[in-house]
Order: sequence, then structure tokens, then C-alpha cells
Amino acid sequence: MNRFQIAAAGVMAMAGAAPAVAATVTGNFQAQITIQNTCALTTAPTNLNFGPQGVLVANVDTTSTIKVTCTTGADFDLGLDAGANESAANNVNTRRMTDGSSHYVSYNMYSDSGRNTVWGEAVDTNTVGSTGTGTEQSFTVYGRVPAQTTPPAGSYADTVVVTVTY
Repeated sequence: MNRFQIAAAGVMAMAGAAPAVAATVTGNFQAQITIQNTCALTTAPTNLNFGPQGVLVANVDTTSTIKVTCTTGADFDLGLDAGANESAANNVNTRRMTDGSSHYVSYNMYSDSGRNTVWGEAVDTNTVGSTGTGTEQSFTVYGRVPAQTTPPAGSYADTVVVTVTY
């Protein structure tokens, strides 16, 4: 055989060979997350705004909303402190709004629409208990300014701390 025949025979042998196959290897891994019981105030509570009033000869009622999101199944308590101007230390029955001087307007917050149950911060006593659903839950705060001696005209306010215990 001459060189040309040898080369042609080599080309033909290679053309008849099976194509090379790529090898593969597989493996597994897991996607993981650990969910812990937690709660969050998901929307800032709306202000408890009693609006403009004249003489306080009758109850003035209004509402506010607190929105909380807690892990599904997480038990929690929603509490409201006595405010910054209470007349007796840490007593939710003595909440007051002030004009910044020595003038006050008494008010309170309740967990029921009949305004019978004062909303406080003592867990299992005067808080509102619930169980998380994993989605946002709304809680209504029922406010009341009772009839009282009307203080001087002006703007009155108080700051209340919302606490979620879980």
C-alpha cells in the first residue's frame, strides 16, 4: 500500500467509529429555611383622633387600628401602655392627653366596641390575645373621651406604646 492508500484507510476507519459520548454525574442538594415564631407591627397604628370638639359634656368616641403579622400558630398578646401623661404611674385607667402645660383631657382605650374592657399592657390580664395566621391581622382600638370639665382651648395629645408579646 502506498501512502495515499494508508491515509485513506485511516480516514475511513475513523469515519466508521462511534461518536464520543459525554459522561454525566448527578447529585442532590436541599433548599432549607428555619421559620421562627415572630411578630411584627406591619403597618403603623393609625392615630386615635377625637377631632375638634367644644365643651366636653358628652362622650366623644373614635377608633384606631393596629395591624400585626405573626407566624402561623404563634400565640401573642397585644398591649397598650398607660401613655406618657397618666395621672397615676402605669395605671391604664388614668390616661390623659396634655396641651404641653398643666392642662389635660382624660381619655381611655378599650378592646371592645361597648367600651367596657380597658386595654392595657398586663399580659393575660388586660391585653388582647390572639394566634398568628401568617398574614396581617387588624385590631380595633375603641377610644373614648368621657364627659368632663373642659380645659382651655388648645391641641392635646398623648403618646401610647404598643407592645406585641409572643
